[in-house]
Amino acid sequence: MAGRTDLGDFLRKCRAEVPPEAAGITGHTGRRVRGLRREEVARLAGVSVDYYTRLEQGRHRSPSDAVLDALGRVFGLDAAARAHLADLARPARRRATPAPVQRVRPAMQQMIASMVDHPAFVIGRRTDVLASNTLARALLTDWTRLPPRHRNYTRWVFLDPAARAAFFDWPSVAADVVGTLRLYAGRFPDDPRLADLVRELTAKSPEFGTWWHAHQVHERTYGTKQMVHHAVGPITIRYEALTLPGDADQTLFVYTTDPGSRSHDNLRLLALWAAQQTNEATADSA
Repeated sequence: MAGRTDLGDFLRKCRAEVPPEAAGITGHTGRRVRGLRREEVARLAGVSVDYYTRLEQGRHRSPSDAVLDALGRVFGLDAAARAHLADLARPARRRATPAPVQRVRPAMQQMIASMVDHPAFVIGRRTDVLASNTLARALLTDWTRLPPRHRNYTRWVFLDPAARAAFFDWPSVAADVVGTLRLYAGRFPDDPRLADLVRELTAKSPEFGTWWHAHQVHERTYGTKQMVHHAVGPITIRYEALTLPGDADQTLFVYTTDPGSRSHDNLRLLALWAAQQTNEATADSA
């Protein structure tokens, strides 16, 4: 999944996305290269063409912080992309030992469960869903009914037809999820379960393979999603992504709606619907 070509792939992608005029380069009519040439990147970053070429070819894998900062400036990278570049460029800093099993603290589990008016869930490495409350499971899917290895947000987005129906702009949501998974791949290049997930999704979803090889990265912090639920109708949600203290690889997602809006009313209806479904399931099992 991660190897000598990852850094080169990312650098080539970044280079291709910078218009020459944005870098102050004129007289580029008739260029056969999309974006910047290697020699142009090298000049703008203050390194030799040979040095930059070796970076793209994976023959130099320990660039200095100054070089990485210069490349980030030339390519106009945001904070997430700069961190990803550093992960790919510094293999010695990567985690070679198996990552410990992630668990959500009991107090956090209780806090999420108490949020009866807002969908909330915790995502860990590989976008695994580690915990969720009743409303999140009603809005998205009931992770607790899935085999442990299938409790993964990216897997759900790409392989469950219900996920495509849940988002009005599914392609945008799915592409962002792939970008998030790319961040984890750079951070944990030796994670066998992450490699298995990427292989499975690449084999089963042409869209995933296309977006994965595009090497875009995306860090979810906050935003808006247009959703629809079969029981209550459309819901526009706002989400906040909060990194949990004590485990930088766990993120709490909380969904909210605008007070007084149709989405707010529909989310309240969804909470009532979820409670009714729970009561009926309890009665059937009694």
